[in-house]
Amino acid sequence: MKPLNPKSLKQKYFDKYGDIIDTSQKVPFEINDGRCLRYNDLANLNFTNGQAGISLFESEKISLPYRFNFMEKHPLGSQAFIPVFGSKFIVIVARDNNGKPGDPEVFITKPGQGVNYHKNVWHGILAPLEDPGLFVVIDWIGSGKNLDTNTYKDWYFIEKI
Repeated sequence: MKPLNPKSLKQKYFDKYGDIIDTSQKVPFEINDGRCLRYNDLANLNFTNGQAGISLFESEKISLPYRFNFMEKHPLGSQAFIPVFGSKFIVIVARDNNGKPGDPEVFITKPGQGVNYHKNVWHGILAPLEDPGLFVVIDWIGSGKNLDTNTYKDWYFIEKI
């Protein structure tokens, strides 16, 4: 098994994989007669021959040490995950290496942060650190194959955050 150490989720480290969705990424503007701040256009949503869909994903909480050997990517559209209750979660991503994921990188979100994985970015499955693990997911809806998967022959693990 190969140990991995999570990094704090910051845009300068995450740029090659996607976007961070939170209130620190853009300057807001007032709407609703000054009673609401709008943080506009926080993710580069990109879809091929389909449309954006909004779904809810309910995931089991993980416990540490966390072991994984599975990654997936979506060639036809980006995929955004926003925790409904602000839960922290582990983000596992990897660059493509000839159609397979390379060595993974691990990030830990702050409460309230979400992520948007760009098209074709290898990523792990949902890994919430707190209950409830409920996420708003915005991703590609259409006909066609939008899921590639890979199982590493060796396991990786995250011992502590």
